[in-house]
Amino acid sequence: MTERVPILRIGEQLLVSIQIDLSDESAVALQEDLAEKISATGADGVVIDISAVEIVDSFIGRMFATIASISRLFDADTVVVGMRPAVAITLVELGLSLGGVRTALDIERGMEILREQRARRRGLTDDGEAASGGSAAALR
Repeated sequence: MTERVPILRIGEQLLVSIQIDLSDESAVALQEDLAEKISATGADGVVIDISAVEIVDSFIGRMFATIASISRLFDADTVVVGMRPAVAITLVELGLSLGGVRTALDIERGMEILREQRARRRGLTDDGEAASGGSAAALR
């Protein structure tokens, strides 16, 4: 039986915390489960915590990029957090790029990045005003 990676909903985002050694089968199951969860919840962002991942091979590296592509198809941004230096080095040595994937040191910063991206997408600044330079009242 393939171990499943839990996918948790936190507000408008999903948190995927990989705490197992990913086999090819569990990586494919994660892709399928995540696509279903994004579709079912309408989440606008995904944080993937890989702090427990010690080793990646080319398949697992490509899986991270594929997950980001799948998320984009569902209009959700992806942030990978907790990448160990050895994992980053391996990805570079394998020639794998995580195009379109933001990275952050920890889950808190990853969630913050997704909130900022959501606000930009909705055209709002940090204080809730329209990004065009003022409130609706000021534009009248």
